[in-house]
Amino acid sequence: MTTNELPGRPPIVGMDAWQAARDELLIREKAHTREGDAIAAARRRLPMAEIDGGVEVVGADGPVPFRDLFQGRDELLVYQHMWYDGAPHQGQCEGCTESAWHLRDATYLNARGVSFAVLTPGRWDEVAAFVEFMGYDSPWYSVRDAPEPIGGDMGWFSCFLRDGERVFLTYRTTGRGTEPASGSFALLDMTPYGRREAWQVSPEGWPEGGEPCWYWRTDADGKATWGPTSRPAPQWTRPGVTPETTLGRTGAHH
Repeated sequence: MTTNELPGRPPIVGMDAWQAARDELLIREKAHTREGDAIAAARRRLPMAEIDGGVEVVGADGPVPFRDLFQGRDELLVYQHMWYDGAPHQGQCEGCTESAWHLRDATYLNARGVSFAVLTPGRWDEVAAFVEFMGYDSPWYSVRDAPEPIGGDMGWFSCFLRDGERVFLTYRTTGRGTEPASGSFALLDMTPYGRREAWQVSPEGWPEGGEPCWYWRTDADGKATWGPTSRPAPQWTRPGVTPETTLGRTGAHH
């Protein structure tokens, strides 16, 4: 039996009808998974571009050659984090914070033989203070003066392979290509309202969506806002955090 006793919501059905509809969707989900596997197989067959593994980057122990980021492993995944010079912590990039916050622990990457690091064009003194404030454990490096693809454009995941002293770029992705690292996206996509972003296709009468990423910054009361009283949402969990009145942004290094 189907009822519509809750206007603006999907029909209410019995468990048997619900299971039948769920099984029908599962066919599409499995096809999506298989296509994803096929794309990943093609990704592993992309040609490689050799880069200079001796390019210096600056980390907690000072300047080191980029190849040191492999930490003796053959594979390296990096996230390239945008930076606003001179901005306070709350003024740093909310999108990059969203990605980096989900990657605070690289234990399972390391277990598979993959090293992980965050690269950013920020000055190291500013970066070090931000990393300490956020409580990040993964290694961060300033790549302010490094050429592409180590420096340059930010907001990317980049993958590298090492063969002795030689280093190769194997894959890069940005925009929505970075979503696999952020488990919250996939989990929200399972929920009734999803991400509540305006581009979503939702049942008629479902809550209206906001602009993409509208919930990434909030004020001290937890209200979503991108105004001067906001911080990237996870920053409110940090010890000693206080309400703010300015993002303090002057110039961005992307």
